[in-house]
Amino acid sequence: MRAVGKAVFGAVSAGLLGIAGYGGYNLYRGVTGGDTTGLHDGPVTADEARQTAREFLDAWADGNDMLASGLTNNAEAALGALSGYRDDAHVKKVTVTPGPARNTTVPFTVKAEVVFDEARSTWTYTSRLTVVRGRTTKKPLVDWRPSVLHPRLGTTESLRTDLADDPPLRVLDRDGKELRQGRYPSLDPVLTALRSRYGSDAGGTPRVEVSTVESDGTTGVTLHVVTKGKPGTLRTTLDSAVQKRAEKAVASRDGASVVALRPSTGEILAVANSDRTEFNAALQGQTAPGSTFKIVTAATLLEAGKVTPGLPVPCPKTAAYAQGMTFHNVEGSANPGATFAQDFAASCNTAFVSLAGAVPDGAVAEEARAVFGIGLDWRVGVTTFDGAVPSGPGDDKAAAMIGQGTVQTNPLIMASVAATARTGTFKQPVLVPPSVDHREIATSDRSLSPATVAQLKAMMRLTATSGTAARAMSGLTGDIGAKTGSAEIDDQARTNAWFTGYRNDVAAAAMVTGGGHGGDAAGPLVRAVLEAG
Repeated sequence: MRAVGKAVFGAVSAGLLGIAGYGGYNLYRGVTGGDTTGLHDGPVTADEARQTAREFLDAWADGNDMLASGLTNNAEAALGALSGYRDDAHVKKVTVTPGPARNTTVPFTVKAEVVFDEARSTWTYTSRLTVVRGRTTKKPLVDWRPSVLHPRLGTTESLRTDLADDPPLRVLDRDGKELRQGRYPSLDPVLTALRSRYGSDAGGTPRVEVSTVESDGTTGVTLHVVTKGKPGTLRTTLDSAVQKRAEKAVASRDGASVVALRPSTGEILAVANSDRTEFNAALQGQTAPGSTFKIVTAATLLEAGKVTPGLPVPCPKTAAYAQGMTFHNVEGSANPGATFAQDFAASCNTAFVSLAGAVPDGAVAEEARAVFGIGLDWRVGVTTFDGAVPSGPGDDKAAAMIGQGTVQTNPLIMASVAATARTGTFKQPVLVPPSVDHREIATSDRSLSPATVAQLKAMMRLTATSGTAARAMSGLTGDIGAKTGSAEIDDQARTNAWFTGYRNDVAAAAMVTGGGHGGDAAGPLVRAVLEAG
């Protein structure tokens, strides 16, 4: 679109009064066919500076970039910059009003009409130009540099009008309370991700700015705001009260992460990490969950009819599957007369390894996926890692029985595992309601049988009341259950501490890197959010 406008001078010579734009240029430069009579090699005069500036500014205002650039001492660079002023900066109309000349320098005021899609704004600023004598032509010419277009432009910069960032977004918790940046430190990366993904879907409009741009495309400083944008509103499933407790809990430990959610719906109530990085370990971590994974293993064995809670399953000090790797218990304890429920409550690794041959290769991986949803494509609302469980034989199979080896999860996954154990049906965790963007939510192939749910919950309650989770869960009332874990990681002096559990309609899981025993290090984090929920 051709720019339309006019440079307005308060004082011009009588002989040039009324002559504008291209006509003025022809009278001064072109009628004589390029005759340079009267031009000299001396300093530019004040009259020459005013005349040259007037012709250049008239041509710029008229959108005649070819003419304007020809009035400079670097026509090629000026032509590109002037064209970019209209095309990249989206200036559709410009009016230039000169001020009094100061020797060979002429200041001027620019009034630019910027139009970007439906955004429209008037941008007023001042700049200046200097007239010099051409080295070869001896004609007075505008000394070209990008700062003529705007005084903030550097030698390698240009102007661009564009969307400044993602549409602004007010993120709310489940009760409509705003989750402001900085109020809940763990949520800052989450809020940034939500604004990026849902700004448009939530009805927000982005900010539009005129900015400086380096030659490599890097955006510099903002020079003018065309429109501030309008914030959209996104209501999440988060609970600010639970989030506050989660933040306080993880602050007491380095390398701590915790997630809380509702088993009945999968709605995430809180996500917290003690490490202040962009990487969200609670949602994106990929590490072995240790004995908390025995919830999945136990469900596999119970559904296959290979065990019952009261079945005697000895807990030796060491055990190996098919003459492979030797496994041990965390504290080297043993209980030859233990039942399967007691093995579960005491977190006996060797008992579970001894049962590896009771189920086919890949059975635990199939249970993890088909019942607990691990490894499915979870569409939570932000980026998550959704788990991986090996299906191979031998040591991989034995290690998977106790959540070691190449089993990979995070607190989000293990909170979901506890939630599925409580209700019997996998509900994919969500942080943003699917109604916002109509995304498809993952569903499992089948639910646990009522009998298996009853047996699994009884063993998790035993763990919470008299097993390895008893100290952390002490005094909690209602429908409770828990499981501890200590995961050995290569090249790590201390085990990672894990804990997962539920209380009524809140389930939670926590991990503390190098924390040691799950009940001691991760247990208090889970208890804190279960109390809040």
